[in-house]
Order: sequence, then structure tokens, then C-alpha cells
Amino acid sequence: MKYKVAFVCVHNSCRSQMAEGWAKALGKDVLEAYSAGTENYPEVKPLAVEVMEEAGVSMEGYRPKLLTDIPQELDILITMGCNVVCPFVPNRHSEDWGLNDPSGGPIEGFRETRDMIKEKVENLINRIENGELKL
Repeated sequence: MKYKVAFVCVHNSCRSQMAEGWAKALGKDVLEAYSAGTENYPEVKPLAVEVMEEAGVSMEGYRPKLLTDIPQELDILITMGCNVVCPFVPNRHSEDWGLNDPSGGPIEGFRETRDMIKEKVENLINRIENGELKL
């Protein structure tokens, strides 16, 4: 069974996009992954795309999406650490990953964020597969 998971932040231009990329690459057997934001943004941050491609995850065709562009009922809602009131979509399990936004900083910050997100996505997949999340 696949669980619908959405990674959500304000602009859907960096952290949530990386999380969607990792979830699609690592969790394709258990996750149906989406990402979205609460505000329009013109593009996915080029450095986010670059560091994901360094790690072997293509983000070709990825674009910022709004909450209205994803399923309105989810199994899992992950907020990325919004620094504002995080958005809500009906779900069966939610958590906030509290990640700092590397936008505006050097590429090393994007790499650190990418690696933290990968670890968190792997942990989420493991918790699902081990039955630790009650979905």
C-alpha cells in the first residue's frame, strides 16, 4: 500500500521540493509524494535543483505548487519549519521537521539541508515499513 505524503512550506521552492524528490526516489514502494506551498513562487531554487542532481535525484519538471494543487486528503503531512503558522491539510499523521531554509546562503547550506532531508525521509520510510506510524 502507498501512503499519500505531502511536504509543505511557504514557497515550495526548496526544502519541500527536495523532500518530494527524496520521497519519490527512496520511497516509491510506500509513498505517493507531493509538495506544496502557501504562497506563489516563480521557480524551484536553482541551487536546490543543483544539489539534488549532485546526489543523483533529478528534479526536472519540478515547479512550485500551491496547496490547492495537491490531494486534499493525505495520510501524512510534513511541514518543513515555516517560521510562520504552518499550513494544514486534513491528514492522519503530521509532523514538523523544523528545518532552516538555506535560501540566500551558500551552496554548502543547500547540501547540508539536502542531506538532513534525505535522512528524515529515510527515517519516515523506515517508520512506515516497521509499523511505527499508526496510519
